[in-house]
Amino acid sequence: MDSIKRYFLRHPIRTRRALEILPGSVSWFLILFPIWGSFLIPEIVAIYIVTFTVYWLYRSLSVAGFALVGHFKIEASKRFDWVGDLAFFPDWQRIRHIVVLPTYKEPLGTLQRSLKGIANQTFPLKRIHVILSFEVREGDAVKEKANKLREEFGNRFGTFDVTFHPDIPGEVKGKSSNSAWAATSVVEPKLIRKGIIDAKYATITSMDADAQLHQNYLAALAYNFLDHPKRYERFWQPSIMFYNNIWRIPAPIRALVTVWGVIHMYLLVRRDRLINFSTYSLSLQLLRSFGYWDTNVIPEDYRVFFKAFFATKGRVEVEPIFLPVSMDAAQSTTFWRTMVNQYEQVKRWAWGVADDQYVIRQTVLTAGLPFWDKILRVVRLMEDHFLWPVNWFAITIGALLPPLLNPTFSRTVIGKTLPQVSSGILTVSLVAIIVILFIDARQRPKRPANVSRFRRLLQPLEFFLLPVVGFFFNALPGLDAHTRLMMGRYLEYRVTEKVE
Repeated sequence: MDSIKRYFLRHPIRTRRALEILPGSVSWFLILFPIWGSFLIPEIVAIYIVTFTVYWLYRSLSVAGFALVGHFKIEASKRFDWVGDLAFFPDWQRIRHIVVLPTYKEPLGTLQRSLKGIANQTFPLKRIHVILSFEVREGDAVKEKANKLREEFGNRFGTFDVTFHPDIPGEVKGKSSNSAWAATSVVEPKLIRKGIIDAKYATITSMDADAQLHQNYLAALAYNFLDHPKRYERFWQPSIMFYNNIWRIPAPIRALVTVWGVIHMYLLVRRDRLINFSTYSLSLQLLRSFGYWDTNVIPEDYRVFFKAFFATKGRVEVEPIFLPVSMDAAQSTTFWRTMVNQYEQVKRWAWGVADDQYVIRQTVLTAGLPFWDKILRVVRLMEDHFLWPVNWFAITIGALLPPLLNPTFSRTVIGKTLPQVSSGILTVSLVAIIVILFIDARQRPKRPANVSRFRRLLQPLEFFLLPVVGFFFNALPGLDAHTRLMMGRYLEYRVTEKVE
C-alpha cells in the first residue's frame, strides 16, 4: 500500500486520469465480452452469464424483501408522534434546523410547493431557518421570483434568507457550488456569529428544489439527532419517492420511477449500502468540520459523504429516517421532450462515477482508515457504478449471444441449456415486481378525478415496458456517462426541465 501511495503522490494527474478511464473500460469490457468471447471462449461466457443472472436474482429478492420491511417501517413512522416524544429530551428546544434550497430556473409554483412543505412541518417553524439560493445567471426575472417568495414566506420561519450565487471562475455550475455559496453566505456570518443558532444543536438539510418533505420529517430528524450518541458523525436519509407528478407522466417514466422509489426503501433498510442521496440532512458541526460542499463537482451527495468519511477517518455513517420525501419525475411539455429530460437526468446521476477516482485516491492516501471498512466502501461503490450500464446487457441479451454467434457451441449441452437456465432464474426474480406493485399501491397518492379507474387498473401492465425502459433510461445514459469520463469529455450541469 505504501508503494501505491507514493506512486499516487508522485503522479497525481496520471493516476487521476487512469482512475477516470477505469469505470468505462470495465463497463465496455463486460458488455462486449459475451460477443467476442462467444467465438473464443464460449464456455467461460456461459459461466459469466449464469453467474451474473444468479447475482441479479439475489439483488432482486434482496430489494423485494428489504423494501417490504422499509414500507412497513415508513407506515409506522408516519403515525408516530415525533414532536410528543421530543419532550423527553430536556434540551430539545435548543434544536435548530437549517434548510438549504438551491434552485435554478425552477418554476415559481414548484418553489412555492416545496416551501409550503417546510411551512407545514410539525416542528416549531420559528426554529427552522430557510436559505433559498438562486443563480445569478438565471437573469433579471429571478429578482421578481425571489421577492414574491420572500413576501409569501419571509415571516413564516425563524429566518428566511435569499442568496444569489454568481458565476465564479473555477467552479462547476450546479447544486454543490450553489449550496456551498448559500451556506457560507448565511450560516457563518449571520446564524452563527450573531448567535441565532448554536452550532452544536443545529442540523442542515440539503433539499432538491422540487422536494416535498413529509410533515414530520424535521421533528423526526430532531429526535434522531438528539437520540444518537454519535450525532456529529452522522447523515440522515429519508425515502425518496417520485410521486409529485406520478399521475401526469408517461407510462414508461412512471414504471421506471416506481422501481426507483422501491429501491430507495430497500437502501434505507440496508444501512451497510446506504449513502445520502438528493435530499438529506447532517449535523452542522460535521458540515463545518470539513468545509461545506465542494464547488468543483456536479453530483454533490456522494461527494459530500465521502468528504466527511475521509475527514473523520471512516467514522461517518448514514442513518435512515423512515419517512417519504416526494419529488418530481422528469416531465416536459411533450412526450419526446419528457423522454429527453429523463435521459439527461439519469446521465447526470450516472456521472457520479466521476467521484470514484476521488474515493479510490483518498482511500489510498488517507491514513488511519479501518482497513475492511474502506475496502468494503470502495467495492460497493464500484459495484454500483461500474455495473450500472452492464446489468441490462448481461441479463437481457447475454444468454442469447453464445449459441447465436457460435453455432458449434449451440450444439453442446451448455449451449442448448444456457438460454433456458438464464430465463428460469430471471423468471424467479420477477417476484420483485409483485412486491413493487404492492408497495406502490400502498404508497402512491390517491388517484385524481381526471384519471379513470380503468386506466388505474391497466397500470400494472406498464411494467412490461421495463426491458425497453431499462435500456434507454438506465443502461444507455450510464454508458454515455462512463464513456464521456473515459474520453475526458467532462459533463456540464444540466438542470432537469420542470413544468407546473
